[in-house]
Amino acid sequence: MKTQTVDIAQCVAQNLKQYFKDLAGETPVGVYDMVLHQVEKPMLQCVMDECNGNQSKAAAMLGLNRNTLRKKLLQHGLLDD
Repeated sequence: MKTQTVDIAQCVAQNLKQYFKDLAGETPVGVYDMVLHQVEKPMLQCVMDECNGNQSKAAAMLGLNRNTLRKKLLQHGLLDD
């Protein structure tokens, strides 16, 4: 399990380095929110798939309250209101 965490961290770090490089000297703005948004949506999709759409199981797997998960799913367009 620790290997996956390292791999994910390395993936994020490599992509951020490339992002900064691609900016060609421009000052980045809102990097924190951008990274969270980019990582959170696919994570939610994968967990929901793993749980066959069961929000209670997904919330438990993520360590979130079910209402918090539902809010995040709506924010990312992964759930119809």
